[in-house]
Amino acid sequence: MKKIEAIIKPFKLDEVREALTELGIKGLTVTEVVGYGRQKGHTETYRGAEYQVDFLPKTKIEVIVPDSLVERCIDIIQHNAKTGKIGDGKIFVFDVQHAIRIRTGEENEEAI
Repeated sequence: MKKIEAIIKPFKLDEVREALTELGIKGLTVTEVVGYGRQKGHTETYRGAEYQVDFLPKTKIEVIVPDSLVERCIDIIQHNAKTGKIGDGKIFVFDVQHAIRIRTGEENEEAI
């Protein structure tokens, strides 16, 4: 099993979620986050005062998938989150050693 974390632009969340659902992904976790990468923030003007915004709003998606779906999930996220502009985000893949569904006690792939 693998955990896929994707940091994407917030307005791309629905497209990514719908595509993952079509693949058969039954659950995911979504978190509103802030951060920066190569964009390094931007300058905004509020009531005539200019200020630097260092952290930009992003959305983090976390999903646990069997090894057989990892590449397809990555492709789906990349295809649906891409705008072609700076700040599209990143995808990270981690090994998952063990998973347990608390309610039933099911383990590993049966738990996801």
